[in-house]
Amino acid sequence: MTSKPAALRRLIDLPGVKDLEYRALLKRDFAEPEARAEFPEIDACVLALFGLTADAAETVERPADWDDVENQSPAAQVAAFEAEGWDVTDDKRRPLRVLGHFSAPLWLALRGVAGTLPFQPESTEPEAWMSKLEAEAKRFRKR
Repeated sequence: MTSKPAALRRLIDLPGVKDLEYRALLKRDFAEPEARAEFPEIDACVLALFGLTADAAETVERPADWDDVENQSPAAQVAAFEAEGWDVTDDKRRPLRVLGHFSAPLWLALRGVAGTLPFQPESTEPEAWMSKLEAEAKRFRKR
């Protein structure tokens, strides 16, 4: 029996990301890399989540086989992040406006080069096949 694939972790569900995305919706310049100098809360959020700022992530030396995916188009990054188990889109499946602030630190943490991934507790929900097995066992005992 195979279990269903794990649900994607959503970047927007991490603490502080939704607020930054909302601010980028209100002020387009907030999503630009230059905004980090004017709005220190961007770096504070990225640092709290991944252990390094976006500016620090840009200076980290990449391994020789690095694919430079953090510099690709947002659509290409969405597909690449989904392959790694992360959803970096909003509720309408559009790439987050603030993705540029998070992509490099997240890639570095995902690949174990620098930084850390935020803690994620294990799910307490039983897998679908376990529920089905329990139901079959109850039916068997009734016979």
